[in-house]
Amino acid sequence: MATDEELLARSGTDASAFEPLVERHSRALHGYFARRAPGAADDLLAEAWLRAYAGRGTYDAARGPVRAWLFGVARNVLAAHWRGQERPAAAVLAGEASSDPWHAVDRRLDAAAVAPLMRRTLAELPSVERELLLLIAWEQLSPTEAAAVVGVPAGTARSRLHRARTRLRAALGPSAPLSLTGDLV
Repeated sequence: MATDEELLARSGTDASAFEPLVERHSRALHGYFARRAPGAADDLLAEAWLRAYAGRGTYDAARGPVRAWLFGVARNVLAAHWRGQERPAAAVLAGEASSDPWHAVDRRLDAAAVAPLMRRTLAELPSVERELLLLIAWEQLSPTEAAAVVGVPAGTARSRLHRARTRLRAALGPSAPLSLTGDLV
């Protein structure tokens, strides 16, 4: 079985080599979009694949694996989508929009009472810290892969991730019934 990197390289001369990448990664990318923009996930996924195919020659293996590159493409598609919306991403995370992308997370929380505080705290995080945290928690990317997605060195990503986790722990307090090393982080 060919690796993602081999398939992407071959897709430059053989378009059919791109198809297995779509099969391997569509579910994860769709989940990424569904958690952040539930009503537009299908359209955003289609746009991400169009952009990934068109930009496949820009992939740089030195910056990380193909999976991380695809999430980077998805992140750019989502950012463009949010720029076209009236409400910014932070407002959606804060629960100000009528379509709340946190329902899936809320179901996994040990106590629903911490959900509003969690939303507020996440919305207050710097965007790179929030995105790193969510890529690792929701998308199951490694810190190194998440670093490649947001375009920072792996060491920087780890320190920002630590800072984000520390802020969440401080906001939730010592008695919060939520483990920041389990489902969320």
